[in-house]
Amino acid sequence: MAAPTPTPSSRRTFLGRLSLPERNYLADALRTETVGGVILLVAAVAALIWANAFGSSYAAVSEFHFGPASLGLDLSVEHWAADGLLAIFFFVAGVELKRELVAGELRDPKAAALPVIAALCGMAVPAVVYTAEVLIGGGSTDGWAVPTATDIAFALAVLAVIGTSLPNALRAFLLTLAVVDDLFAILIIAVFFTEKINFMALIGAFVGLVVFYLLLRAKVRGWYVYVPLAVVIWGLMYNSGIHATIAGVAMGLMLRCTRQDGETHSPGERIEHLVRPLSAGVAVPLFALFSAGVSLSGGALANVFTRPETLGVVLGLVVGKAIGIFGGTWLATRFTKAELNKDLAWADVFAVASLAGIGFTVSLLIGELAFVGDADTINEIKAAVLIGSLTAALFSGTLLKLRVRKYRMLHEAEELDEDQDGVPDIYEQGDPEYHLRMAAIHEKKAAEHRRLARLAGAASSKPDSPA
Repeated sequence: MAAPTPTPSSRRTFLGRLSLPERNYLADALRTETVGGVILLVAAVAALIWANAFGSSYAAVSEFHFGPASLGLDLSVEHWAADGLLAIFFFVAGVELKRELVAGELRDPKAAALPVIAALCGMAVPAVVYTAEVLIGGGSTDGWAVPTATDIAFALAVLAVIGTSLPNALRAFLLTLAVVDDLFAILIIAVFFTEKINFMALIGAFVGLVVFYLLLRAKVRGWYVYVPLAVVIWGLMYNSGIHATIAGVAMGLMLRCTRQDGETHSPGERIEHLVRPLSAGVAVPLFALFSAGVSLSGGALANVFTRPETLGVVLGLVVGKAIGIFGGTWLATRFTKAELNKDLAWADVFAVASLAGIGFTVSLLIGELAFVGDADTINEIKAAVLIGSLTAALFSGTLLKLRVRKYRMLHEAEELDEDQDGVPDIYEQGDPEYHLRMAAIHEKKAAEHRRLARLAGAASSKPDSPA
């Protein structure tokens, strides 16, 4: 007996409408990230101007050391930005990942398969592109991980600049991709960029994390408890030899992101709401200010397209990301029997995949770790990241602009709230009260039009009215 053919109702919709809670969470998260992304762009431009117009002062500030040397924390300003401030960014990434796993798009294994496969392919293909380029050109494979990362804040800033009203499903797909991308970037940093481990410091950090977890489970409250403990955990993790940002991720993953009776927001959501502006508006832009200051003298830009390592980074971000995410998504839909939203096209998926080629923050960090001690190569790798990200932004922006009218129509339909109750009408079609409210609104409009019709009829019946 032949297997039954799947009916349309039995197939999941890829990039379908989000639930109302997911839509509200997404709107809040993207609002902060978009503002932070614009600040990030400003910081990156400021870094370039400062490094090239006043190079000596930029170097002096970046290399200025401070901190308790007895604790192994006498670090440069640039080092504090990369290891300290980015721990805040990765803390938020950890909370986002935890929420996605327990309450978001990743909680359902079948639904999670698509963004996970897309993100994995979106990291694997750029690494392969980079490796192939440097093997052909005779370069170093050390930078294979540089083009694997996506910068969600920078990508959203591009969306804000070009004014594209992406449908919520596409925005959610991009955000979920970035969350999974961040997870694997963290694993890459932990596994491939840890050389020597101080086990005593690592055990101390582990003990601190256990205390952090127990305090959370005991429902102990107060920033004055958790912030000092977090700083101690971070310091121990840094001295252990494992990149200190791992401490931020670990603490973020420990927060409870499910709501209990009587709660409008989980503790994870509340803390993320408080910390996200600090991450997007302060931590990441300051990191960019002291990491994106590429000196454009000495042929740094010229070498981007002639040196295999830098060309590999550009091709990995622009070509590898787009092909990897799009190809992975297409294959995943074939194997999971998911249907693309009828209002969207595969060209939209390719445009978002191209947008994910903006790999700024984490790419810069991995570039510094991959070529530590080689200042010239790091400078050229940073230039390659900037050029690759800019190229990906322009390319994806062009693709998105071609469909902007369609996106605007979909976005307006998603956000339409005729009864002005704060909930988009599309989510209230099964609510009888909504239809009664709309009936009252239309009856009021109909009564007004009947009144206007009577006035118009009375005016047309006057002797001196126009024929």
